[in-house]
Amino acid sequence: MNPDIEIAQQATLKPISEVAAAMNLSNEDYEPYGYTKAKLSDKLLDKLGSRPNGKIILVTSINPTPAGEGKSTVTVGLGQALHKIGEKAIIALREPSLGPVMGLKGGAAGGGYSQVLPMEEINLHFTGDLHAITSANNLLSAMIDNHIHRGNELKIDPRRMEWKRVMDMNDRALRNVVIGLGGPLQGIPREDGFTITVASEIMAVLCLSENLADLKTKISKIVIGYTYDEEPVTVKDLKVEGALTLLLKDAIRPNLVQTTENTPAIIHGGPFANIAHGCNSIIATKTAAKIGDYVVTEAGFGADLGAEKFLDIKSLAGGFTTDAVVIVATVRALKMHGGSSIDQLNEENLPALEAGMENLQKHIETIEHFGLPYVIAINKFPRDTRSETDFIQHWCEVRGIEVALTDVWSKGGEGGVELARKVVKKTQTPSDFKRIYELNDNIETKIRKIAQLVYGADDIDLSPKARKQIAFFEKQGWGKLPICMAKTQYSLSDNPVLLGRPSGFTISIRELKPQIGAGFIVVLTGEVMTMPGLPAHPAALNMDVAEDGKITGLF
Repeated sequence: MNPDIEIAQQATLKPISEVAAAMNLSNEDYEPYGYTKAKLSDKLLDKLGSRPNGKIILVTSINPTPAGEGKSTVTVGLGQALHKIGEKAIIALREPSLGPVMGLKGGAAGGGYSQVLPMEEINLHFTGDLHAITSANNLLSAMIDNHIHRGNELKIDPRRMEWKRVMDMNDRALRNVVIGLGGPLQGIPREDGFTITVASEIMAVLCLSENLADLKTKISKIVIGYTYDEEPVTVKDLKVEGALTLLLKDAIRPNLVQTTENTPAIIHGGPFANIAHGCNSIIATKTAAKIGDYVVTEAGFGADLGAEKFLDIKSLAGGFTTDAVVIVATVRALKMHGGSSIDQLNEENLPALEAGMENLQKHIETIEHFGLPYVIAINKFPRDTRSETDFIQHWCEVRGIEVALTDVWSKGGEGGVELARKVVKKTQTPSDFKRIYELNDNIETKIRKIAQLVYGADDIDLSPKARKQIAFFEKQGWGKLPICMAKTQYSLSDNPVLLGRPSGFTISIRELKPQIGAGFIVVLTGEVMTMPGLPAHPAALNMDVAEDGKITGLF
């Protein structure tokens, strides 16, 4: 089978005006960005406000491995499959970050015959949303340092800064830097650092805002640091919320594209799930729910990260319900969780597969704790054996778990028809939704509930710094906010090498970050980094562009 990029380049795309017309959108509801992309109007959601909401389907997965799970591929394929069975479905995804695209993934637009297109543009600069977020973040950094340089009227303590600069690229050398060197004209020397753009609070704020006015209000609440008296300093204190919002006036508008089968897809926002909340924008999801009878959306990484944050943070902020969940698993990833090495994944190994099922079991328990109906999607890879896929199906069936073998990578929507039919049936099942914690729980209790109920930890271990921060945050009145855990995606624990379903572990809480604009507290565990580094062989080494502009190596 051809590589993803060749399949994408051979696909026949409709003009975006035809895609919009099929969604019953008028010319005033969108602005074309070329032939195959568009920005939806910032007035569209208000215009659709009286319409009933379609069913929201969340796609999550087991813990990811280098073997791949294909969660985005299944999300796209399920949307296409719903169209195959006559349902009006809209796909809602995040925007890829250039860091992982150039680093490890090489692309994040689905795969095979279940991709969102134009995949090259979506994976690269798209409509410029992430660049706008980068500019807004770094304008704030420049304004902070200029304020300190020009007399520091707010008495900002340079030693107690929360705000960092960002760039949308993996670059470990920028994690910790010193700025302002070179004498009095170059500013006030202080320690600083960079995070990746998709971990910026500006990204989280944009994705959790209802409209432009709400965006400005949330931006104004961002805490950038503290005074010498340890009082919080906000964007509102700097009087720069208007300028930051100005830079984001187009970025807040969702992007409309299509799949390889011309199914409409709304792509907007891209916070990481291991260090941010990992979901596309509220505006995109709610708009899709007003237009379609079904919305197929995804949350980053496994159910321990993206799904937990979707259900505990995003759905709370957006005021919507989730009607069904799809948990994606692959034979290859389950074998890795069961002890098989990556170079042996093409060999049939039922004992490793059986051992790896413990990881799937834990994610099932997490979704059951939320009280939501779910279906297991076995995302089929070409070298999976019949015995292996039969094993997973039998394992599910004897436990009364709905499961569907899914082959959307090689067959597109047709390969997801069984899954689509089972998911539609599940959305009609009454749910008993409950969150992992109550907002009135104190910060430590909320962290402990996530660690124990979602990760399976025995307990949490708070560093002295974290204990001091919790007391300070409670004193500031931030204790009732949701918790956004920053944790490795590879393990249920905070140790990335502990695969499967580890037991007897403790989650180490390093420090906390207040993201008051976004409306949650970030909790950093273990050694998780907010600025990733490049791998030994970055995906960028395989990429090129020919004289005619044709891109290669972006898989």
